[in-house]
Amino acid sequence: MRIGLTAGGSSVDRIVEQAVQAEADGFTSIWFPGAVGGDPLVTMALAGRATASIELGTAVVQTYPIHPVLQATRAAATAAALGRPGLTLGVGPSHRPVIEDVYGLSYAHVGAHTEEYVGVLAPLLRGEPVHHQGEHLRVEVAAPATPTQPVGLLLSALAPRLLRVAGEQTDGTILWMANARSIEVHVAPRITAAATAAGRPAPRIVAGLPVAVHDDVDEARSVAAQVFAGYGVLPNYRRILDIGGAAGPADAAIVGDEAAVAEQIAALFSAGATDVWAAPFPVGDDRSGSRRRTRALLTELAAS
Repeated sequence: MRIGLTAGGSSVDRIVEQAVQAEADGFTSIWFPGAVGGDPLVTMALAGRATASIELGTAVVQTYPIHPVLQATRAAATAAALGRPGLTLGVGPSHRPVIEDVYGLSYAHVGAHTEEYVGVLAPLLRGEPVHHQGEHLRVEVAAPATPTQPVGLLLSALAPRLLRVAGEQTDGTILWMANARSIEVHVAPRITAAATAAGRPAPRIVAGLPVAVHDDVDEARSVAAQVFAGYGVLPNYRRILDIGGAAGPADAAIVGDEAAVAEQIAALFSAGATDVWAAPFPVGDDRSGSRRRTRALLTELAAS
């Protein structure tokens, strides 16, 4: 199984250690949130130097505050610093409260913005020229430098339009809060159809969800409801939760004993996911013990 983990913590050294340990434990990838280590690409460059093969991906960097030409340049420089294949750039438009209230930018035409953004970024990452005159972006790059190392591109796509864009122009999608049902009935059919129509390879579907191995399911879901409550009120996540029949993030979280969690993870792959991005969270008084139990199962599954 292709199973990855979330990078986290305030210390860059600690995050690099996480990547090294994840590779040693057989995980295929480690995913860096947009603000981890201050700038995820800096931290990923250091982690890439300390590892040999594990995929390092962003989940995700925001489109609005970083121009796609600069985004392509930064990603190419990070891939060069790694000195090996394995960098995946996950991008997404974020959410209205962040873009409007924090950055002071308009979120009014998020679908059109993201489609134009990817239309500029994707060819630049392939070393292709871009001549784009759109409503949201105007870009003229006649002779971009071809990245010395390949850079994968995933789009955080949950709605129909962005799933089409992801299938047509990127390597796939990286999800959060999308359970097996939402992948099976909504994500996989749409992105696969778009990729097929565009003559592209089968897309990656990276399913990110909270995970906790714990015998008391009610207690685990209660903790998940508190820890991940904010995702349930953001419209982008609220829609995908509704599609999956989940009342909130606690329902989408993967919880239970070892057998139950293994079954739920297998269900994600059966629904169409190509990768699972696990975000372990502790439950109960023994937080360290809870994390170890979850990590032990994920390590076992990653090796299977």
